[in-house]
Amino acid sequence: MPELRARWAVLAAGIDRATPAGRDRTVDALRAFAILGVVLGHWLVTALTSTDGGLHTTSPLAHIPWLAPVSWVFQTLAVFFLVGGHVAARGYAAARGRGVSYGAWVGQRLGRLFRPVAAVLTLWSVVAGGMLIGGAELDTVRTLVRLVMSPLWFLLVFAALTAATPLVARLHPVWPLAVVAGVDVWRFALAGPESIGWVNVAAGWLVPFTLGAAWSRGALAGPKRPLFLLGAGTASTVALVLWGGYPASMVGVPGSALSNLNPPTLAAVSFGLAQCGLALLVREPLARAMRRPSAWAKVALVNLSAMTIFLWHQTAMMAVTALGLLASTDLPGLHTVPDSVGWIAARLLWLPVFAAALALCWSAFRAYEQPRRTRQPATTVPGGRAPLAAVKEPLAPVKESVHV
Repeated sequence: MPELRARWAVLAAGIDRATPAGRDRTVDALRAFAILGVVLGHWLVTALTSTDGGLHTTSPLAHIPWLAPVSWVFQTLAVFFLVGGHVAARGYAAARGRGVSYGAWVGQRLGRLFRPVAAVLTLWSVVAGGMLIGGAELDTVRTLVRLVMSPLWFLLVFAALTAATPLVARLHPVWPLAVVAGVDVWRFALAGPESIGWVNVAAGWLVPFTLGAAWSRGALAGPKRPLFLLGAGTASTVALVLWGGYPASMVGVPGSALSNLNPPTLAAVSFGLAQCGLALLVREPLARAMRRPSAWAKVALVNLSAMTIFLWHQTAMMAVTALGLLASTDLPGLHTVPDSVGWIAARLLWLPVFAAALALCWSAFRAYEQPRRTRQPATTVPGGRAPLAAVKEPLAPVKESVHV
């Protein structure tokens, strides 16, 4: 254990030294928080039950409604779009200043997003085909593929908004917010077509994205505006849930008549505004924390593989669930119906196992997120025997990377 701590200290110090002095580490910290929040949220509120010889999706939120506040903690996509808008607007402005064309800029940014996606789609095409050939039930295969593909809608929206940065970077957030409100009034108060709600897939996430762009211009400096976002967003969300008929859960619940997320509703967007306000308010404490090499190294390493973690976390959970079937079809917290506090306790015990499976996926597929690099010859820690290849490898991406 002391040797591992020594290795980690060397790695953390190296990453700290390799980080450009002008890098805003709080941006990376917020992104890491948003990604890990989504991962933990999915692992906690998504359950695969073994019934009728197949696997079916359900959620503890469908059986234990008082768990809805859990979704408030782990629904962190608004923070991701806030950071994305900030980084895209700042990056595009810097690219223009260097004479980089729009095509080159957007190609670099979208390539970082979609290289890992290709690996996921390829593997799961093979897995799904093999399962069907092997006699697996169509419903089971459909359930698994749907869970894998569900994060991709978010990436498509994020990619579209990133590509549209030159058009939307100076758009005031009040305009897409007004679109979301108008669509909800049309859907719910005027009995408009349900299909109109899909306008909010773009408009809803454009709100935090344009907030991020405003942040990059310095429009959200100081505590007043973030405090207003936190207060107004919180009050609006509470009012919409208590008196507007919106669900309390900020994620989709199987069997629910209305979802706040699919497509985004005004309640989800107002909740996102509160989250963005809170994120901007905690920047100073985060900045102080990120000055510690150990804390910063953890955030930097998560960011270097953010898309890999995001894309493969559902696969990790499903792999553990499927392997568990070899031992029993009724493992608590894994295959059983999530309808009790006991299930919650059991699921918490499975989280480290999911994390270990995700680590294996990360080891296998993280290379797709970074350009291939020439491996440096191994060296040793002074006074020790451990090769430093694992220490040096992450440093070049930290030096060269832009916020993604």
